[in-house]
Amino acid sequence: MSNTSQQYDKVIAVCRDLFSKKAHDYGTAWRVLRLPSLTDQIFIKAQRIRSLQENEVRKVDEDETSEFIGIINYCAMALIQMEKGIASQPDMSADEAIRLYDEKIAETKALMENKNHDYGEAWRDMRISSLTDLIIQKLLRVKQIEDNKGKTLVSEGIDANYQDMINYSVFALILMENK
Repeated sequence: MSNTSQQYDKVIAVCRDLFSKKAHDYGTAWRVLRLPSLTDQIFIKAQRIRSLQENEVRKVDEDETSEFIGIINYCAMALIQMEKGIASQPDMSADEAIRLYDEKIAETKALMENKNHDYGEAWRDMRISSLTDLIIQKLLRVKQIEDNKGKTLVSEGIDANYQDMINYSVFALILMENK
């Protein structure tokens, strides 16, 4: 488990570095995005990953790495939006955004550690394509909850789905690195 924790931190360090650089380049313009817009951005990235996994011919010489990183960062933004609400203008400094990013990722890592304990690191025996499918399934669930105005009868909320997508993406990146 300590190996998983270190591998998780290594993946997140790459994601955080990109988030930080973009926050300094663009500010926090993403603060104007509503949750369905963030969900759609994540969906596009997940669909691209699936397409890259299924197509033998690639017109752009890239692998899925940047898309999984994008999913992690967009999910973190969505978790921040859920807490802070949507702004009409960028209203947060890059440093504040990074602080909140760190907070949301720490909460998500704690969830991963608890689930990893209970599931016995079953994800290590999964295919990356299965993790992609689970992300897409989570996205479809989130879209349905959003269409239901956030109301659920028995299901976990949107935040738990975003956290699961972060964790599945981290797992995929760890598996890709270990190939």
